[in-house]
Amino acid sequence: MASHGRTIPFTIIIVINILLSLTLCCNGDFMPDNIYIDDQEEYGYDFKGYPSYFGTIEDNMFLDPVKAETSGSGSFFDLMKKGNLEASAKLVNVENFGAKGDGSTDDTVAFKKAWDVACSSSVATTFVVPKNKNYLLKPIRFMGPCKSNLVMQIYGTIEASGDRSDYEKDLRHWLLIGSVQNLVIEGGGIINGNGKIWWQNSCKINKALPCKNAPTAITMYQCNNLIMKNLKIENGQQMHVSFEKCVNVEASNLMVNSPQYSPNTDGIHVANTQNILISNTVIATGDDCISIENGSQRVQALDITCGPGHGISIGSLGSGNSKAYVSDVTVSGAKLIGTTNGVRIKTWQGGSGSASNIKFQNIDMQNVTNPIIIDQNYCDQDEPCKQQGSAVQVKNVVYQNIKGTSASEVAIKLDCSKSFPCEGIVLQDINIVSRRGSGPTKALCNNVHFSQRGAVLPHCP
Repeated sequence: MASHGRTIPFTIIIVINILLSLTLCCNGDFMPDNIYIDDQEEYGYDFKGYPSYFGTIEDNMFLDPVKAETSGSGSFFDLMKKGNLEASAKLVNVENFGAKGDGSTDDTVAFKKAWDVACSSSVATTFVVPKNKNYLLKPIRFMGPCKSNLVMQIYGTIEASGDRSDYEKDLRHWLLIGSVQNLVIEGGGIINGNGKIWWQNSCKINKALPCKNAPTAITMYQCNNLIMKNLKIENGQQMHVSFEKCVNVEASNLMVNSPQYSPNTDGIHVANTQNILISNTVIATGDDCISIENGSQRVQALDITCGPGHGISIGSLGSGNSKAYVSDVTVSGAKLIGTTNGVRIKTWQGGSGSASNIKFQNIDMQNVTNPIIIDQNYCDQDEPCKQQGSAVQVKNVVYQNIKGTSASEVAIKLDCSKSFPCEGIVLQDINIVSRRGSGPTKALCNNVHFSQRGAVLPHCP
């Protein structure tokens, strides 16, 4: 379903952001060296993804990113789109702090020095990564709170160190941007996770190896009023871009890619984030193009091209008998090509909570193996998952105007829980035929309360 939050006056948003900033300021450099180490995900498997920070979230707590007023003077997004901050910004160029950009010199210290100056500036500042250069970086943290609005202009290439020993202190992050408010990241440059060495050492590639962690290429943590646009993110060590505990995010005109065989390389990961709009983005990876996990609300993915990869997924949710909530998600105008799944909701047995108020609409699928799937018996581990009575409730999900071809006989699979059947599922104007033309597709629908409207092919019996 489309987002339907009420518009909140901008002054209230200012107050919210001030309170958030004061909280973070009081904590100082809040990010401990071992963040998430106590909840590590072995990168051979898709476990919880990230810890759970939110339970239920009030429906009208935050602005809708699409319907929010942006015409009033002082609106952050309005200023960004007009370029007002860029025009008046102080420039901080990483080369003025010793960055070489020759692809072999470690430029981590230079970037950190430049960031400290930019973040401490009392006037709006632009952090510049020059074009036609390749800057080699070890794991680095760009931490706030900062004193003014910031623009990161990435014109050149930022490349990750390929030495895995550089990540010994934190195996989960390469570029970490935390507690920075009113930030724009753009410039048309490239962020290269240099992930090949990590893929080679994944237990999903080599079953003889133990399953270990791998870094996320870019993590945005507790960043409010964030714009990321016009960038190429490639060869992520594991996930490419992760938005965690962020509010009011616009991610647009991104190109995210890694080889189809690269394990666990989700394109864009959303966790514990509210009011995020992802649009006009092309994603081709070895895992989910977009994954939406616990604590996320009012997520919109518009005009996404996905493939190869595992499709657009909500979940996985409820692993380890955990509680999870995701609501108010709209995926519209997507094109999926050659993916292993189309639009998917996946939950583990034994969890609790809900995935609700979700709409998949105006979607074109070409040669997709599982075009429409709800899997409440998701199990991504070697040993079989035991049967459990509880489940994450899946309810109020609309599939509308979805057309294309299926690479498998089963085009619609709604495999819901016996204890907590799927409720309020609507199938409307669906036409998914066999790619090979060898016969009709079919739908498998278990433990689901559904309605069908218009022409639906295949249809649940």
